[in-house]
Formats: sequence, structure tokens, C-alpha cells
Amino acid sequence: MADLIVAASGDGENVLGGTATDTVMERVRQAGLPVRGECDGSMYCGTCHVIVDPAWTGRLTPPGEEETDLLDTLLDRQQTSRLGCQITMTDELHGLRVRLPGTLARPPRQRTAAPERPTTRLPGADGQAHSAG
Repeated sequence: MADLIVAASGDGENVLGGTATDTVMERVRQAGLPVRGECDGSMYCGTCHVIVDPAWTGRLTPPGEEETDLLDTLLDRQQTSRLGCQITMTDELHGLRVRLPGTLARPPRQRTAAPERPTTRLPGADGQAHSAG
């Protein structure tokens, strides 16, 4: 069994056991720590964001392009940020240390209409004001 060590603000360190097929996200959620994992591991939401201890980054499979793209949307991305759903706890990762960030993801961007251009009223040849377009 590979233990996962999780630092969460206000909770200190938590040692989480489980099976060799668990992901970091699954273990953290099962322990009741504040990781939402809203998309259940489909790499859609970024709410399973964890920060891997730098001593462990070389032991993990590097993130793929899709994971990297999603990590780029996070406000508090760090150099060692990963999605917990993409790290499977194998025996080789016994003692892996991760930290939970304070904020998980940016709110979705709202599309807004382009601002209206101000209308300038110019006098016409007849002396009356007309809208310039």
C-alpha cells in the first residue's frame, strides 16, 4: 500500500492509505479533505488541483498536453501543480507529498456584448442634429 501525505491549510499533514489503483483525487476526497473533483477525473474542471512536493516531481509521469492546458487556467498554479485525478498511487509513490492550494480554479469567464459606441450628433446641412454612424 502506498501512503499519500497531504498538507491542507489548518489541518496539518494527513497520511492517507488506500489501494494501488486509487488516484490522489480519490484518496483526498475519501478523507474528507477540501478537494471537489467535480468532473470525477475527466480533466474538465481543475477542482482536484494539488501541488506536488518538488522532491517528487521527477518520479511522476509528466503531465500531458490536456492536463497542462487545464492547469494553465488555474489562478494559483505552481511549477509543480498537477491534477490529482491524473496521479495514480502506485507502490513506487509510497510517501508522495502534496499540498492543497487555497483556491482551486477561476470562475468561468462570462461572455459580454461589445460595448455600444457613443453616438455623436453632428449638425447637417439643414442645421438639424443628425447621428453619425
